[in-house]
Amino acid sequence: MSKAFIAQVLQDSADLTGTAANQAAGDLMDAVVKALKKDGKFTLPSFGTFTVRKTKARKGLNPRTGESIKVKAGKTVRFKASPSLKKAV
Repeated sequence: MSKAFIAQVLQDSADLTGTAANQAAGDLMDAVVKALKKDGKFTLPSFGTFTVRKTKARKGLNPRTGESIKVKAGKTVRFKASPSLKKAV
């Protein structure tokens, strides 16, 4: 799913112009990012939950050279599908 796909769905269902639908899709994505930054969690009922998780520092390998490197600790976003989404798919 892409921003263009979301904009197209909004344009078709709400009878919006392309520019307005693109702006609405961008605003939707910005709202999700803000919620994840603020609360660390974002839930869409009947769809699923996005959560922010911390990752530990670890050792990794450079795929080109095989050299061992250190990967810093960071954050990642995880998604867990709701039971109704799993059933629908």
